[in-house]
Amino acid sequence: MPPTYHVNGDLVPADEATVSVRDRGFTYGDAAFETMRAYGGEVFEWEAHADRLRRTCETLAIDHGLSDADLRGRIRETLTANDLEDAYVKLSITRGVQPGKLSPGPTEDPTVVVYVADLPRGGTGADGEGSESVWDAPATAESVETRRIPGDALPASAKTHNYLNGVLARLELGEDADEAILCDGDGNLTEGATSNCFFVRDGTLHTPSLDGPVLPGITRRVVLELADERGIPTEEGSYDLAALREADEAFLTNSTWEIRPLASLDGANLGAGPITDELAAAFDARVERECYG
Repeated sequence: MPPTYHVNGDLVPADEATVSVRDRGFTYGDAAFETMRAYGGEVFEWEAHADRLRRTCETLAIDHGLSDADLRGRIRETLTANDLEDAYVKLSITRGVQPGKLSPGPTEDPTVVVYVADLPRGGTGADGEGSESVWDAPATAESVETRRIPGDALPASAKTHNYLNGVLARLELGEDADEAILCDGDGNLTEGATSNCFFVRDGTLHTPSLDGPVLPGITRRVVLELADERGIPTEEGSYDLAALREADEAFLTNSTWEIRPLASLDGANLGAGPITDELAAAFDARVERECYG
């Protein structure tokens, strides 16, 4: 059986799911999206994802008229139709089909698509001995020449279908690298193509500040909360690549990877450590408590 997608209010087999070639999400990248994880049938940090999606739509002036409850209901229907409880979830909202000109008109008929894919169980595992990770090994990363788009050109807080910045960064990678690390125009560390960056130096957890062109990742925020709960010192600041290369520990975060140790950057060995391990265990415990408990 092919997977089932949710397209404009209807559940549709994937091989029959279509969107118009004139849709502005296709022609201009004029669309907002969220990537989420479902654990035990529950979307982790749904309220935070819904809030960020709302802010992106406000930035793009896409007034889709749908409530959070409606969008959450479509996700649940899609999970049920695919008989999935632990899954990757992507929700996209475009401005829809409009006359063929760049200037957008009012959003009268938005396109709303949900699709899901199977992922391993998260949390601490049903037996309390840990869960299976979606990644096979700690990540290897390379810094790239592509620069992060400045926030005054495209707000870093907006998750849009225009992902060419990340695509161009990933095109620079060697065959064995998992992630591209981008800097801003001044050479300051920002983020990965699809991840936020953290590193530990002398017992303090560091991550690039949202004052720069850095996506306010949901997992990023959860990690900072967990560190605060455990009394781990944190600092959000401006750093160069050397600060990451010379760290005691380093890891990347996003909704799919959760907390993924960074094994190396540009060939410099990094890896996990006691703080990374503590935060990963705390993250699993939070997922277990909130989604499976």
